[in-house]
Amino acid sequence: MALFGVSAAPAETVPLRIQGTISPAVWQAYAARFVDVSGRVIDDANGSISHSEGQGYGLLLALAGDDRASFERIWSFTQTQMLLRSDGLSVWMWRPGNPHVPDINNASDGDILIAYALAMAGRAWEIPRYTAAAAMLADAVGKTSVVEHDGNLILLPGVTGFTVQDRPEDGPVINLSYWVFEALPVLQQLAPQTDWQRLAKSGLDLTAASRFGESKLPSEWISLHAAAPKPAAGFDPLFGYNAIRIPLYLIRAGLTDKTWLGPFEAAWRGAQMRGLPLINVETNQTAATLSEPGYRMLAALLACVDEGTPIPADLRLFSPTHYYPATLYLLAVSYLAERQPKCL
Repeated sequence: MALFGVSAAPAETVPLRIQGTISPAVWQAYAARFVDVSGRVIDDANGSISHSEGQGYGLLLALAGDDRASFERIWSFTQTQMLLRSDGLSVWMWRPGNPHVPDINNASDGDILIAYALAMAGRAWEIPRYTAAAAMLADAVGKTSVVEHDGNLILLPGVTGFTVQDRPEDGPVINLSYWVFEALPVLQQLAPQTDWQRLAKSGLDLTAASRFGESKLPSEWISLHAAAPKPAAGFDPLFGYNAIRIPLYLIRAGLTDKTWLGPFEAAWRGAQMRGLPLINVETNQTAATLSEPGYRMLAALLACVDEGTPIPADLRLFSPTHYYPATLYLLAVSYLAERQPKCL
């Protein structure tokens, strides 16, 4: 039975290749700006911290740049400085200060990204130890962060802080941008004891069910406490910095039908020129507009996939500003180079 009565049946898609989909020069420009000599991926707009999400993205982009040395460096830092938990997961954040890890909670999207990147690199470069590490991490995510709720599987954003026990008034709380849809079929092969296909189905059903207010967009943090999803208490009800990744992940997973992308298309029409709006889903007001090239590239990607619209000329050259928009830009370019090169 579909979650909340919404039918969601994704079509079978060919997995992304990833390897070699970014030019070495572009990858090196990114790495020179955001990856230090130890392999730490630096979030320069957030106190120069590193996080499991960033390490996972760095691994994926090193593979896209076909740079085995940088991949190994990023993995070495991740393995020695962040895979510190007794359950096999990564801590969510590492900071330059002392202590480096003040909070040992995980972030499940970071864990999934790391496992996925290791699996894809192990396959591409035929390195069994990457594949073995990926399987161990995927197994740990499945055991700790994929849980049953009302007869469906959901992904906890972290082991601590999001369950019904942690939040008795509105738990469990989820974040739809943590569903990295392209990774889930790979994790199904790595750790089949978890039903990743069922988790993907629930994520799609929840994406369809979490269309709030006039904008029909999901908020970042969503409560599943009641019969229908709603914005979680204690968080701004924004389609914000995290949620803008949802259409990117859908597209990269081959889920390009208007069934999934329609509300994002409506909200982002023309945003490749103006910038992405962060929208309060309760008031339908724009809280901020993200105008850096990496953000605008997401709207350009959507327009390309939807209508074949070429990428605007000013977005065809990589100009790294900050870690997050630069990362989103390269994830979009990697996909376009492989699946929609005519738009570039």
